[in-house]
Amino acid sequence: MLIIRPLQDNDLEALYAMAQSAGKGLTTLPADRELLQRKIRHARDTFDQRCAPEAGLYLFALEDTELQRCVGISGIQARVGLDEVFYNYRLSVTVNASRELGVHVRTPTLHLSNDMTDTSEICSLLLSDSHRGGGNGLLLSRCRFMFLDQFRRHFSEKVFAEMRGVSDKEGRSPLWDALGRQFFDMDFTEADMLSGLGNKSFIAELMPKFPIYLPMLPDEARSVIGRVHDNTAPALKMLQAEGFNFNGMVDIFDGGPVVEAFVHNIRTVRESTDRIVMIRSIKPAVDQVDEQADRSEIMVCNGSFQNFRVTTVPANCVGIETISLSQPVASALGVEAGDRVRLAPLKDTGRNPTYSRRDADHAGRSSRG
Repeated sequence: MLIIRPLQDNDLEALYAMAQSAGKGLTTLPADRELLQRKIRHARDTFDQRCAPEAGLYLFALEDTELQRCVGISGIQARVGLDEVFYNYRLSVTVNASRELGVHVRTPTLHLSNDMTDTSEICSLLLSDSHRGGGNGLLLSRCRFMFLDQFRRHFSEKVFAEMRGVSDKEGRSPLWDALGRQFFDMDFTEADMLSGLGNKSFIAELMPKFPIYLPMLPDEARSVIGRVHDNTAPALKMLQAEGFNFNGMVDIFDGGPVVEAFVHNIRTVRESTDRIVMIRSIKPAVDQVDEQADRSEIMVCNGSFQNFRVTTVPANCVGIETISLSQPVASALGVEAGDRVRLAPLKDTGRNPTYSRRDADHAGRSSRG
């Protein structure tokens, strides 16, 4: 069974191994044991409510219960830019015109910006190579939206994600080589590592504050602005399916795009509902009529803040008012018969084979944490 739960201290070695295999460019999870240990400690303080809500770092582990090992991670930063300045470049247009000379020139530019300050960020999505496919990446990504929905008071109304930008196999970034390296005598990989260690603000403050006119950059650098790394394309596609859109901001190092959405507009949030748990002793009969529905999976989460849990079950376990769970699944979620759980489709199929909005209204929405 695969289960989403808060990251624990004993996940350090598995997390370090995944960070090593991810290679260069994953800024929030560098392969540094000391930093990863600090992040785990911060996450534990967050779930145990030992830090202010706005300073929270929510890190979720995907655990393979048969292996008893963490095989993936994803996270939410409650607010960015509160303890250090958070920088992006905003893509804009500068217009120069002269009626007398008949000149009207529009020049694309980059402006250093702090616009995402005090906004919640989804981050740190990483999945072990051994567990790629089968919807595991979807579960890791979309479990965060169920948590956002359940505990909205801890987060901003709008959330964003910085996507990894283009770099080659050697870790070379065309944008960094054309821009950042002119102000720092270091390779992109070194700057990226320092950023992951918490020095991004220091580097950004030494970057030029005046607008960057894109025609002055090489074609190779201009071509990667707003584009994602090939390995990040599936993650971007998932977010776009959830309703995230490019907001005109890019990363100051590699030019990767920033995408954002309002929480209430996120697909998983819009299509979520709740049901009352029933415990079953036998497997439900296979629906021979609607094979599509039988293959569909539904995410189910409990309502606990400190011991948040998410897993998936077949769609045919869901009724109009109840959801039928086996005892092992119920135990993994930490719920009992009569408890109310939240559920949402794992995949966007263009239709909801499990329940209609009228059913959701009939069942009623659970209270927020």
